[in-house]
Amino acid sequence: MRRPPRLVARTLTATFLTVAVILFVTFVQVSLETRERVRSAETDKLEVSARVFTALETRRQHDQLASVATLSETPTLKAALETYASESRFGGVSEDQAAQLRHTVANELEKLAATARYDVLAVVGDTGRQFAVAGANRDQWDPDQQLTFESDADTFQQIVIQRGGAFRINGARLRLQQTAAVDDTVGTLLVGTSLDANYAQELSNLSNAGIVIVVQGRVVARTVEDSVARALAQVRGAVTDTSTLDGEEYAVGTLLDSGGVKIYLLSSIDSAARAATSEALGSLGTIGLGSFAFALLASIWLSRTVTRPIDRLAVEIDRMTAAREFGRAIEPPGTSRELDSLANTFNELVRALSAAEAETHATYLGAIQALATALDARDPYTAGHSERVSTLSVLIAQHMDLAETQVDVIRLGALLHDVGKIGVPDEILRKPGPLTTLEFEQIKRHPTLGARILKQVPFLAAHLPIVELHHERPDGLGYPFGLRAHEIPVDARIVHVADAFDAMTSARAYRPGRPASAALSELRLHVDTQFDRAVLDALHAAMPSAAALSELQLQELLGRGA
Repeated sequence: MRRPPRLVARTLTATFLTVAVILFVTFVQVSLETRERVRSAETDKLEVSARVFTALETRRQHDQLASVATLSETPTLKAALETYASESRFGGVSEDQAAQLRHTVANELEKLAATARYDVLAVVGDTGRQFAVAGANRDQWDPDQQLTFESDADTFQQIVIQRGGAFRINGARLRLQQTAAVDDTVGTLLVGTSLDANYAQELSNLSNAGIVIVVQGRVVARTVEDSVARALAQVRGAVTDTSTLDGEEYAVGTLLDSGGVKIYLLSSIDSAARAATSEALGSLGTIGLGSFAFALLASIWLSRTVTRPIDRLAVEIDRMTAAREFGRAIEPPGTSRELDSLANTFNELVRALSAAEAETHATYLGAIQALATALDARDPYTAGHSERVSTLSVLIAQHMDLAETQVDVIRLGALLHDVGKIGVPDEILRKPGPLTTLEFEQIKRHPTLGARILKQVPFLAAHLPIVELHHERPDGLGYPFGLRAHEIPVDARIVHVADAFDAMTSARAYRPGRPASAALSELRLHVDTQFDRAVLDALHAAMPSAAALSELQLQELLGRGA
């Protein structure tokens, strides 16, 4: 797939980002409003559920109290308890008699419990000691637990916590006579509803919400996740209308808070909000897809209309730059005055830059040649040395099929290869005889000194390796770093061979110049030690007619200039 132009991409991106931002803001607004409405709705729902439950529970408790009051008039129960109380006052009751009386009361309670399906039906003596227990949940009731009641009324309601759980009880006093003058209470009849999982599920079904029953800080029944129930049980103080439980927000209502028992009604705001938001976002998603489709079509049309001429102009400029064809002008597209002006301005700029580049290049070459000539002029015997080394290095590089840009680097680098000799005293540089060890050490400093000088000129950076490393040798015995073989750049290896060849074939005050053929033979003796084999092969190939030419002709060939 073709990469779109930058302006097209920006147009598309800007349009899509605009639509995306609008949809995102809408999404956030819808989510916040939906959540707030859900929070209010869930809180109101719990309040209504709590009121309905309270009304229903009040009525049920009232009916149960009435039922307990009726049951308390059961003759068999009264007779058994009266006998037990009378015998206890006048001489005591034997174990057998007590067991018989309890059995009688227990049988009567079982009949009543089976008829009304009570969870617990219990009779408590006037001392608070339990006399008999019946009902479906009697195993959760501790018959040996001493009970105390908060009210002295004939009928009452209370929470009783037993070993097996908590019970909501309705109680009625068992009296022999219904007179206020004589207190002839012989016991209390209790009807209890177990606050267990069945009770929690019943409440949940009635309220259409979650239920958590907490007894003395411990969850005994729930219709929600255990982690949520435990988090709610750990809340200290009053529970607010909304609470965060297990990382999720809930609307919470309190149905009962009495006697160490708390019954909570709760509904997940997050779950309700997710459902409501999902429904709202379904519609928003449809609108969003339509918006993106429309934005895509509009963006493509707009971007192509605006950017097609610019794209053609940019491609033309890229092609010209890549091919470096700065000699031809760009044709103005003719679609708008702005683009025509841009094309004409670019053409003028290219012409100005080409002229400036040509002038700079000429000045650059002139300065380098002048510098090389000034260096060679210090010693009449080395006059033209840098020019000849440059010419020979170029011939070698061309026979090695190096790139034209690299050949240009070698041409100028060879011209400057001895620039460091500026720092060598004349008495050493022009000494007619052999150099001492100390003097030779002074001469060996010129590559490093030359590189240090040229580092100050940024556009000469490509030529620094030639200047600094043209005396390195393949066997590692060169200077200044002792590099070996291919550690030495090919540019420096070429100039090293050309420098040595010109030095051998040039006359000095203390010796005449050698013939070119003799110099080539001498270089061959030191191949792979002092000189690179590939470079020597290229040098030999660069002068195929060396044997046929006279030495004068050959010298003239090498002396013709860069």
